[in-house]
Amino acid sequence: MDSTETEQSTSQEAELVHSCAGTDCSEPAKLQCPTCVKFSGPPTYFCNQDCFKKNWAVHSRCHPELRARAEFQPPKIKYTGSLRPAYVTPQQRVTDPKIQKPDYSESSIPFSERTSPAKKIAPVYTAEEIAGIRAAAQMSRQALDFACAMIKPGVSTDDIDKATHDFILQLGGYPSPLNYHGFPKSICTSVNEVICHGIPDIRPLKEGDIVNIDVSVFLNGFHGDLNETHIVGKADYESKRLIKASYDSLEAALKLVKPGAMFRDFGEAVSHSIRKHGFSSVRSYCGHGIGHLFHGAPDIPHYARNKANGQCKPGMIFCIEPMINAGDYRDEHWPDQWTAVTIDGKKSAQFEHTILCTESGYELLTKRTEKSAPLWWELEENKDDLEKYELFVKNAK
Repeated sequence: MDSTETEQSTSQEAELVHSCAGTDCSEPAKLQCPTCVKFSGPPTYFCNQDCFKKNWAVHSRCHPELRARAEFQPPKIKYTGSLRPAYVTPQQRVTDPKIQKPDYSESSIPFSERTSPAKKIAPVYTAEEIAGIRAAAQMSRQALDFACAMIKPGVSTDDIDKATHDFILQLGGYPSPLNYHGFPKSICTSVNEVICHGIPDIRPLKEGDIVNIDVSVFLNGFHGDLNETHIVGKADYESKRLIKASYDSLEAALKLVKPGAMFRDFGEAVSHSIRKHGFSSVRSYCGHGIGHLFHGAPDIPHYARNKANGQCKPGMIFCIEPMINAGDYRDEHWPDQWTAVTIDGKKSAQFEHTILCTESGYELLTKRTEKSAPLWWELEENKDDLEKYELFVKNAK
């Protein structure tokens, strides 16, 4: 690279003075790296040609990823909706020896789920184990609240993933999805027609999108799990209705949780709750037991006339997480084999809690707090749409 290439900059940029990106150098800088400019990377400035050459070996390490970003093309398939995958940044790792990691953190294989009796038989946890799961669930809530506070137009789901990854590590936990069966990111972000397991990427969120953020934390040998769906900026009423109906369907299922309640009945409650809206409940994925295992017994389907076995007992801990589609209940997958999308391209929404069955009912281990990001109906600006929704529900009974 010669100096004429390195000095490419607009007249406007030339008037600005930046700090040099060279190691141990803070001199004023105006010279941009031409490779970063070519691949639309973040602006990188150097004070002079010698400093640029001296730092080239280190600085140029960012160029392969910038090239990959610039040259990324979505797979050529028939997409069900308007959303397209974007570039996925390299997987982050957890190297801090002080943070306890699940068995799949390196191998990607959750061996414990293959051998533990809790994979087939829902365990009844001891008081000590419940305290451990409660701590993991509460940390998961903290992390979800942190992630949801970042939702706004222009922010990418990759930005949210990276920040939440760091946040969980700072709290001393491990992001449960990271490398679980090879999942490449620390959280799941499902936008618009994505039902679940969306992989965070560099696509900026847009005004009117809806996005579900699913956060799980592994702490001291236990997992917690929850998710919420939020609006990006302002959205149409139908998107709001879908999100509120999804929330209400989870609330309907929670009302049944108590000793003796049949797991299959939760799906009946979900289906009854959404039927008035003309929405459908996904059948390919279900709620699950959680604790020592990320996913274990019991299985909890979210649709009517399911054949789930078993009933609630005090000390059992599980997740209920209905996935509600605006249209058809069926799904298909993108080529990444993770991203599940609605078959008709219509939007999908979801809410999830980690729940403890108690002697008299249940405890939400992932309950919302005063620090939780407000849901759309909790904002005064949406008062009219909430009244419209409540009137619709009342008249549909």
